[in-house]
Amino acid sequence: MSETAGPTSDHTGHRTAMPSSPGLIIGVMVVAAFVMILNETIVSIALPHLAEEMDVDTTTVQWLISGFLVTMAVVIPTTGFLLERFTPRQVFLVALSSFAGGTLLSAVALGFPALLIGRMVQACGTAVMIPLVMTSVMKLVPANRRGAMMGTISIVIGVAPAIGPTVGGAVLAVLGWRWMFWLVLILAVLLLGFGIARLHVPSETRPVPLDLLSVGLSAVGFAGFVYGLSSIGQGGGILPPWASIGIGVVGLVVFAWRQRRLQAQDRPLLDLRTLNHPRYRLALILSLFLFMALLGAGAILLPIYLQNVLGHGTLVAGLALLPGGLTMAAVARPVGSLYDRGGARPLVIPGAVGMTAALATFALLGAGAPLAAVIGAHMLLMCSLGMMMTPLMTDALGALPDDLYSHGSALLATLQQVAGALGSAVFVTVAALASLHPAGTPDAAGLRIAFFVAAGIGVVAIGVALMFKRPEPAPVEPVAIVDGGRQG
Repeated sequence: MSETAGPTSDHTGHRTAMPSSPGLIIGVMVVAAFVMILNETIVSIALPHLAEEMDVDTTTVQWLISGFLVTMAVVIPTTGFLLERFTPRQVFLVALSSFAGGTLLSAVALGFPALLIGRMVQACGTAVMIPLVMTSVMKLVPANRRGAMMGTISIVIGVAPAIGPTVGGAVLAVLGWRWMFWLVLILAVLLLGFGIARLHVPSETRPVPLDLLSVGLSAVGFAGFVYGLSSIGQGGGILPPWASIGIGVVGLVVFAWRQRRLQAQDRPLLDLRTLNHPRYRLALILSLFLFMALLGAGAILLPIYLQNVLGHGTLVAGLALLPGGLTMAAVARPVGSLYDRGGARPLVIPGAVGMTAALATFALLGAGAPLAAVIGAHMLLMCSLGMMMTPLMTDALGALPDDLYSHGSALLATLQQVAGALGSAVFVTVAALASLHPAGTPDAAGLRIAFFVAAGIGVVAIGVALMFKRPEPAPVEPVAIVDGGRQG
């Protein structure tokens, strides 16, 4: 997929625009992805305000987050098919248009149902963007520079949700909740206009048929599982959490069986042959622990601890998370460059140790902890996660052949969402059950146990990190010696 010096012709004979530079392509996609992922958590700090504004209870308003996650879990598995069947430009423009439309609907929503639908339409666009960016990097960037470029993407995946509550708290305090959507909409429209005018991506597509049965099984499996996990601790949903999880597991088993059969015909919706590659499989497993810590402990437990136990307001709690997000942003690209030179092992092992130490520190801080100590532990957590995120994404996709990049990135992004939902469900449930509060509201005692459970998962992550191998040295090409016109 090399760039051409001028306009090209497609297979129909129509002249197409000259491809944009790889830097411009990836830069626009990364900025769009940052805006979309930021939106995923920007609403979280406004949930109590929205519950009062929309006249709904706390359990119901939580679905502005859970519904977003469920929709992501349904759509992401289809991106492997979408990225093979359509050009990156087409996928980018449709994803950003969907996101902008959902943002507009949310901004003008007069009631909770319209706001929830707007969030779910937003999620449809967001779900496609991260696999699109990861696949584009693997196809457009040379292997020896992918780590540094993936470092930029890890800023999007890790930092955007981390600073979302900070941005949301500031906008809510100054402008009101609707401006959380109006400001995002302005950015989305600007990016969409720029993409239409300037984004031309060199690409090849193939007419892969869409298996509707796989789409249905994927929706039932991933949505049922994530919906069930999200229902835990929220009083349940349409079905009891155990029933939703059971339906989801059955759906996922049948979905996997269906993909195995379709692989023989080279037309799976989500190609599971990615799991046949040990490096990909190992990086995927460690990524699951990472996202349980990032979304379950860092984005859910820690704000509860800051507000319910330490008694800080939403704005202070949001601002307290900002240094950690900036720390991850600061280490992302240097870590990518270090990966390009030494591989994943020297980074993921200390990263897993630091993650475990930070989670254990939260458990030990207790009800009288100074805010500075919490911020310091959070910075250690985000630095450690940043040390692992870039190497894991790059190592996972670098282990795959070119034709599996889109499916590998789709599976990786899907299971990251599942891991986040699983971490949130497990940690919040443990905190509620271990709480001394009669209503089961997480208190200092419950959160201490939940953070210890998270640290225990971190210990398992250390064991997985130790299984990473050092990269094999590249073979040295023989060089002919020339001396005064005579070759030796």
